[in-house]
Amino acid sequence: MEIPQIKPDELVKKSFKEKLVSFVKKRKWVLVGVGVGLAVFMAAIIIPGLLVYKNARALTASARKLESVVKDEQNIIRVREEIGNVRSDLTSLQKSYKILGWTRILPLVGGYYRDGDAVMKAGQHGLDAAEIIITTVEPYADIIGFTGDPSKEAQSGEENANDRIEFIVATIDDVIPQLEEISQKVKLAQAEIDKVNPNRYPVKVAGREVRNKIKDGVAMVDQGASLVEDSIPLLRVAPYLMGIDGDREYLILFQNDKELRPTGGFLTAYSLADVSEGKFSPVASDDIYHLDGRYPPSVPAPDPVVKYIKGPYVLNKNVRLRDMNFSPDFAESMDLFVEAAEKAGIRDIDGVIAVDTQVLVNLLDVLGQIGVPGFGNFSTEIDPRCDCPQVIYELESFADQEGPVIWDPLTGEIILAPPNMDNRKKIVGPLMNSILSNALGQPKEKLPDLFEAAFKSLLEKHVLLYMLDDEAQAGVESFNIAGRIKEYGGDYLHVNDANLGGRKSNLYVNQEVVQNIEVAPDGSVTKTLTITYKNTKDYDGWLNSVLPNWTRIYVPRGSELIDSSGFEDKAQPYEDLGKTVFAGGFELRPNGVVQIEVVYKLPFGVDDEYKMLIQKQPGKDAPLYSIELGKQSEELFLRTDKEFRFRI
Repeated sequence: MEIPQIKPDELVKKSFKEKLVSFVKKRKWVLVGVGVGLAVFMAAIIIPGLLVYKNARALTASARKLESVVKDEQNIIRVREEIGNVRSDLTSLQKSYKILGWTRILPLVGGYYRDGDAVMKAGQHGLDAAEIIITTVEPYADIIGFTGDPSKEAQSGEENANDRIEFIVATIDDVIPQLEEISQKVKLAQAEIDKVNPNRYPVKVAGREVRNKIKDGVAMVDQGASLVEDSIPLLRVAPYLMGIDGDREYLILFQNDKELRPTGGFLTAYSLADVSEGKFSPVASDDIYHLDGRYPPSVPAPDPVVKYIKGPYVLNKNVRLRDMNFSPDFAESMDLFVEAAEKAGIRDIDGVIAVDTQVLVNLLDVLGQIGVPGFGNFSTEIDPRCDCPQVIYELESFADQEGPVIWDPLTGEIILAPPNMDNRKKIVGPLMNSILSNALGQPKEKLPDLFEAAFKSLLEKHVLLYMLDDEAQAGVESFNIAGRIKEYGGDYLHVNDANLGGRKSNLYVNQEVVQNIEVAPDGSVTKTLTITYKNTKDYDGWLNSVLPNWTRIYVPRGSELIDSSGFEDKAQPYEDLGKTVFAGGFELRPNGVVQIEVVYKLPFGVDDEYKMLIQKQPGKDAPLYSIELGKQSEELFLRTDKEFRFRI
């Protein structure tokens, strides 16, 4: 009898099938349980998830509607209605979101749930603040461009502006309690939003930015909280600043930011202005050299000023009034300047207000072309002769007629100068008068844009204030419009440049700052700072020339310099204003590039969080800053002081 042959692979297949059947029979209920559990798990995720998605879409739609009403309709009543709709949709979303609350204990997923919960709680606090804001600003609706009470509108543009200014200053005390309440609500929102970790999220999804948008949202809440809180001390002293409780007299200093100096620009002209009941009287200006001529120099000048400017410093090395803003801290510079100006006849002032040319540009962008009797028309239209706003070209053209300036080596007085030297700064006063009268004469529709231009000028450090009254000074410092070098409990950076004889070359100089930060396993921090200066135009011998630049880099006190390159004239590290300073000089030529690199170690280590404050130099536009810390990076145009936080 022939025995059938069974191939080995058939035995394996048979054995596998039998084992599988046996396994299923023995563990049928286990598999059923797993299947049921998986179905329940999916249902617990998918069903609430769909509801959350539906409510999230509704909230997004209502939020966009609110944004549209604020931007387009600008009607207080409609804004209040839409805030209510957003609150209703947010409440519905929170209720559906709570069904997913059990996921907070899960690895990875729990973090995302907690972030979402924090964002929604922050939203509720934000809506609370928004409702108070609407009530607070309603009396000022027309000033911010919203529909207000028609009975309060003035009959003419000038009357309207004047009346509204009086109304603002007269009601400041009523606003402060409401602002304090807003501040508390915003702080609660900030506490929630700061729980969100942006680094948990991908950089992009389907080509769209994700992580940076989350970072921007967190930063926006933090900035808003600081702005509200910091404005309260300023509002408390506003009646003093605006001459409500007595007339004030201010020294106005005009800083030419195209000839950059540490506090914003060369002190080119000055004027005195009276302020009463919130209104500035017409101003008249004069050349800073005329004031300087009445001042007997008695304070030693900084070494870089003597070395690079030369001129009057060849024999007499005491600093002139026009060069006294050499400290990057505006208050420190003005302490020196005001005391010296008193010896030159400027007495009994209440404070100093410094403005640069960008303020004129910001205001003329709103006003359009204006005429100045005896001097012509001025606008922000780009003039091809300088590739800059026409008002800048005319100011520089009128102020700086080509020709040498020669000082008497014995007296320090000018003995040879261009033909227009004696009258060269008289344009500033008439121009400011024309801008002021035009602003006061604008119809209501222009007021919001004018306030925005003024506010932007303050925030971006194109206007600086220095008050002789201690309480008033504390108020302007709290709002960061005093140009102070701040104390800070973390990493710190301030790059300060001084044009010491390079004509108006800063009109064409771009600056990029890159920070590469390395955190060692023990928490120690080593930084490589690279600053690139580029002059983008040809030499013309008038505006653009060789720029002798003195750079000071302010970092945390006790920082250790490891290496540096790029400086032609390198100073030893020293301490100033509570910081360690790395400094040096170089020449930047037209169409040239200079790169400074500094490697240093911070005097402290970091643990879970790395934080840094970067302070912008007044007078600069918006230099490009980049930060690289491991896989994290930030890049922005620095328009105002900025705090950064990174999780380690």
